[in-house]
Amino acid sequence: MKHAGTERFDVCNCRLRRTTEYAKQTREGRAGATKHHFVAERFFGRSGNRKGTVTAPIFTICPWDCEGQNLVLCYECHEELIHNPVLLPGDFALLRRLVFAKGLDEDEKPDDRSKIGARINLFHEVIASGLRQLVNDVK
Repeated sequence: MKHAGTERFDVCNCRLRRTTEYAKQTREGRAGATKHHFVAERFFGRSGNRKGTVTAPIFTICPWDCEGQNLVLCYECHEELIHNPVLLPGDFALLRRLVFAKGLDEDEKPDDRSKIGARINLFHEVIASGLRQLVNDVK
């Protein structure tokens, strides 16, 4: 997002940098602008990193109507925060309970990928619900 001519990342509000320092552990590198897809391209059987590589898609239609949409984040929030969520043993136990309660568990992997798609959708619901609750708590 632009603020008075300065490009900023809306979550941490840092000034984004378009720099050759990208990803270096410097102030400039940590603020390096990077594009993030809301829904991973791999979920649709594509890979931006491996052009021409096609895999079986998890989704044929985006459940959130955000396919191909992205935003620009700082390197630090993108790589350290968004791509590396911290899930502790108790978190996995709770997620397992939800997965089983929703009938999304598997004994053997099925031929189709519908259950992993449903688990991805469920995990998004968990995150969105938690964010809404915490925002309400700070009001």
